[in-house]
Amino acid sequence: MIRDAKILRKLAYEYVQIANSDRNAENIKLHRAVNDLGQIRPVVLIDELPWSEMNINDELTLQCSDPYLRTVEWFLRTNIFKSKYFPADMVVPGYIPVSKVINSTGIGIMVKEETLSTDKDNTIVSHKFYDVLQTEKDLEKLNNPVITYDQAETLRRYNMVGEILGDILPVRLTGISAFYVGPWDDIARYRGVTNLLIDLVDRPGFMHKIVKKLTEIKLSELEQYEALDLLDAFPTSLHCTPAITGDLPGKDFNGEKVTRKDIWGRGRAQIFAHVSKEMHDEFDISYMIQTVGQCGLVYYGCCEPLDKKIDIVEKIPNLRKISITPWADVNVAAEAIGSKYVLSCKPNPSAVAVYQLDKDALKKEIGTILDACRKNNCSCDIVLKDISSCCRRPENIFEWEKVVMDMVRNY
Repeated sequence: MIRDAKILRKLAYEYVQIANSDRNAENIKLHRAVNDLGQIRPVVLIDELPWSEMNINDELTLQCSDPYLRTVEWFLRTNIFKSKYFPADMVVPGYIPVSKVINSTGIGIMVKEETLSTDKDNTIVSHKFYDVLQTEKDLEKLNNPVITYDQAETLRRYNMVGEILGDILPVRLTGISAFYVGPWDDIARYRGVTNLLIDLVDRPGFMHKIVKKLTEIKLSELEQYEALDLLDAFPTSLHCTPAITGDLPGKDFNGEKVTRKDIWGRGRAQIFAHVSKEMHDEFDISYMIQTVGQCGLVYYGCCEPLDKKIDIVEKIPNLRKISITPWADVNVAAEAIGSKYVLSCKPNPSAVAVYQLDKDALKKEIGTILDACRKNNCSCDIVLKDISSCCRRPENIFEWEKVVMDMVRNY
């Protein structure tokens, strides 16, 4: 433990310089301005990285022996690494987060799958899913989970980290800062993509029963999170995008209870890239209204193209941010979004999965995004994410950051 403490304290002294820097303070202002629909300039972030390909000079090699302290070490090392090599507009919290330990009994079924990996160190693998929700009888297995809070283990971790780092920077208990709902992502894993898509046409009533039940389950979870005081009103990140906003009431660090109206809702239906707007509306948006629509603000979309579906997405109450993927037409999306919502744009991550970054192609891609947002007065964040590989050249990501940051600073 003494060795672990020395390792963490050294890293914490580096981290606190980042957290207390003028750059971090300025980036917080940029994030808030974008989310509050009054951007100063577009915000750029880089996330979901191929860390197994990026360990320069062992800067990411974990050295702590305690299992939980290794997670704290990873938090510190990765933030220091990003700040050093590709900071973009990253924001780090001015504290060490210790997540509340939350357990669930499950919903009665589990994903059944086979995976295949071509790189044992990369978390991106191929999946083959088996259908565990084929019949009405299978549907009867679904049940509301029981959520519990392990306060003893939470406090053990909190006190351990506090004793090591508390004199360098605050240690804070953190809870659930966004209500994530993606029933169709779940159904794709429970049933397989082909079965899901076929049954939307052949067995629409059965598919409604599935998504209705999963919606009931998510609402049960939300109610339990509230009752157990597990929600958190101070996020710095929302699925790789800016989360800071002045338009959520927030709660002070004085024990005031956080409710669903104090947090972001996060909805998505990635597999619905393959369905019509009408089907998307019927089978997903109508259920999103019941779930994430209860939250203070809502961010909708992930990898599904929504450029031609903005009119159904904006049926969701408290909508604030919409994801626009590389497979969407950013000009069409920006015209529909205008100044009403944040356009959260996702450049193509394949740009960095090459032996040499094509800077001219990158400038064209980002230029198209910036031109569309400028023309339509959109508040915008640009997020490079879902990076499966950088071709073992982290320099690609470093160069991507420099090119894009030069462009947004001259926006």
